[in-house]
Amino acid sequence: MRILNVMLWAVLGAALPASADEAMIRQVIESKLGGAKVEGVQATPVQGIFEVRFAGAEGTRIVYTDARATHIFVGEIIDTKTDRNLTEERLRRISAVSMDAMPYDLAVKVQRGSGKQKLVVFSDPYCPACFKFEKTLAQLDDVTIHYFMYPVIRPERTDHSKAAWCSADRAKAWLELAQEHKVPKASPGCDTPIDKILAYGRKLGVGSTPTLFLANGERVRGGVALAQLRSLMDEAGAKKGGK
Repeated sequence: MRILNVMLWAVLGAALPASADEAMIRQVIESKLGGAKVEGVQATPVQGIFEVRFAGAEGTRIVYTDARATHIFVGEIIDTKTDRNLTEERLRRISAVSMDAMPYDLAVKVQRGSGKQKLVVFSDPYCPACFKFEKTLAQLDDVTIHYFMYPVIRPERTDHSKAAWCSADRAKAWLELAQEHKVPKASPGCDTPIDKILAYGRKLGVGSTPTLFLANGERVRGGVALAQLRSLMDEAGAKKGGK
């Protein structure tokens, strides 16, 4: 269906002007999306189709439109020659953050091997997708993972995350909670950063778990397969090293 959509857009685009009426696009999109603020409009690789970026509840989002804003397309653009998800790649780049500005003192640090590769994960131990993704993360070698405990799925169990923070071996307690749902024995009564993390996550537009941040600050929403994760981490490391 995605491939069909891209082919259709290419056919439609051939009959449309190459330049867009940006003011009209902004006006129409903002009115149709409940007054959402459009952050930018630019051409896509598909002739006649334009990317519209706007601020949503989960950070920057993308929709597409034609040059006159007569239609709005919601979905993804897939390059059929390379199978690259161009929409996903754009979202990773435009929603990137400064990794140097991350408050790592609020995170649970897990290091395996040399810890050379870097990854930040916003995770809720009772999020089904997070629980599944932990099996993928456990297979990474030579990595440092900073976990920001983000208990938004089952907020009534926030004390379990707090207990992990209050444990003598914080990393071990967190992994047992995240991977096995083993509740830490420590009292959750110590001073924990959960409220600060929740506020920080909202500021970043983290609206779902897991949300990942790669070494170069690019954002990945949701868990990904091991091979893809390794590829993304390698690319991010290379980009960061090339700066």
